[in-house]
Amino acid sequence: MNRELEFDFSAPPPAPKAQPDEAPAPRPAEPKPAVKRAATPPARTVTREPVRPPIDDIDESPAAAPERDVYTVARLNKEARTLLERGLPSLWLEGEISNLSRPSSGHWYFSLKDESAQLRCAMFRQKNMMARFTPKDGMHVLTRGRVSLYEPRGDYQFIADHMEEAGEGVLRRRFELLKNKLAAEGLFDAARKRALPRLPKRIGVVTSPTGAAIRDVLNILRRRFCTIPVLIYPVQVQGASAAGQIAATIRLASARAECDVLIVARGGGSLEDLWAFNEEVVARAIFDCQIPVVSGVGHEVDFTIADFVADVRAPTPSGAAEIAAPDCNEWTRSVALLSRRANAAMVRHVASCQQRLVWLERRLAQVHPGVELRQKAQRLDELEQRLIRVVRGGLQERKSTLVHLAAHLRQRSPALRVAAARGRLEIARKTLGTSLQRRLSLLDSRLRHAAGSLRQHSPALRISALRGRVEIASNSMDSLLHRRLHKLDARLRLAAGKLNAVSPLATLQRGYAIVTDADGKVVTDATSVEHGDVIETRLSRGSLQARVERVTPHRDDENQ
Repeated sequence: MNRELEFDFSAPPPAPKAQPDEAPAPRPAEPKPAVKRAATPPARTVTREPVRPPIDDIDESPAAAPERDVYTVARLNKEARTLLERGLPSLWLEGEISNLSRPSSGHWYFSLKDESAQLRCAMFRQKNMMARFTPKDGMHVLTRGRVSLYEPRGDYQFIADHMEEAGEGVLRRRFELLKNKLAAEGLFDAARKRALPRLPKRIGVVTSPTGAAIRDVLNILRRRFCTIPVLIYPVQVQGASAAGQIAATIRLASARAECDVLIVARGGGSLEDLWAFNEEVVARAIFDCQIPVVSGVGHEVDFTIADFVADVRAPTPSGAAEIAAPDCNEWTRSVALLSRRANAAMVRHVASCQQRLVWLERRLAQVHPGVELRQKAQRLDELEQRLIRVVRGGLQERKSTLVHLAAHLRQRSPALRVAAARGRLEIARKTLGTSLQRRLSLLDSRLRHAAGSLRQHSPALRISALRGRVEIASNSMDSLLHRRLHKLDARLRLAAGKLNAVSPLATLQRGYAIVTDADGKVVTDATSVEHGDVIETRLSRGSLQARVERVTPHRDDENQ
């Protein structure tokens, strides 16, 4: 059945004059109750009637009794919504999230509660897309928005257009963002962290001069190594100006270079109390400091940005003092132990040298150069006699070998072998000439026979006949292919025309439109939408978003 829908595409939906840029009241998270529609839809422009005066101001005398002004429920809810939206400005609201719902439309529906009350709230998709975090049940948040009323149900609600984490949650988020930023820049790299000196000549402490942290640090340093001087750089460790003072003092200590180790310390406290050590200016001052820095901020469970940038992180200020200064008692014990070990090593070394000296004296007596020279001279005479005997024996042996080879050469002279070979070569030459002549005659006769047979079976005639058949077949195939392509082109044009005739895009180009509701479903029945619903209209080029101002059912539906 045909339905008639009336939309106002020329102007946005009406909004309160005090806040023209705010969104209209949203749908609640619950499904709409079934409401019986009036026979006549409301007009597009509604003239607001004057608000009914309070009951106490009505004159109950019969003469002054005016004509009754009876409100409908819809009219009362509309007037109440207007009064709420105009009477209360945009405000901030703090509370705990509960009953959070995120339907497929992308809107957020939730309740904000405190110890004694709760309020239903809504945040539309266009606004919650700009939120920097994902809300969860139980999260404490700050929201900004306006008070409104959902007319179909009469629900009093708060329309939020901005949301942020409240209290410590914001600080935690700022902490994580700065931590990730500095880590990406390389301020936390372990490769750049410097080792502390084993025995510093002077230790600097950047902290409050009146806090408990400085007393703990001085007590630990006095107990561990009382001879190391301590230089205190007084700063504020809490407050708005604390971060700037801490950073400036660290840069001053780095420029003066009076200390070998710098301790940055503060006692425990909440995240807000320790926030000065989470500022970027303090982190960059520690990173640029030319002196090794030990961070001892808060308790063992507290972590600050300064802990990550410092060369060494201590769990507490006392722990930082223990890391910076060595234990003098342990050093005394180590020195005494090393002294005893050095004395024992020296005694062993002297004894070993004396024993080696005695052994070398005995060895020198055994290997006197005179004894060695006499032995070498006797050995030289012996080798000379052996050399003479070997040379004489070798010459005699080579002489007898030469005589034997000369006799053997005369017996095997090559002149006899050359003469015999020359006779055999002459016989072979004559035999080869006769054989080659007979072979050439035979091959010549076979060649003439093959030439005559080849001329009789030449393929030239057959190739000429096949070439003519190929040309005929090629012409026939070209003609058949041309006719086939012409038929297919005609069928394609016909099919394209039919497809264009039934295409929804062609229908849209003729001025028609496709209407969908907020869930993306196609609207084919006017009664499937209500007054105030947001719909989307797809045109041939682009789409429009509008709000339903009037619903006109089909005549058949009215008769039913």
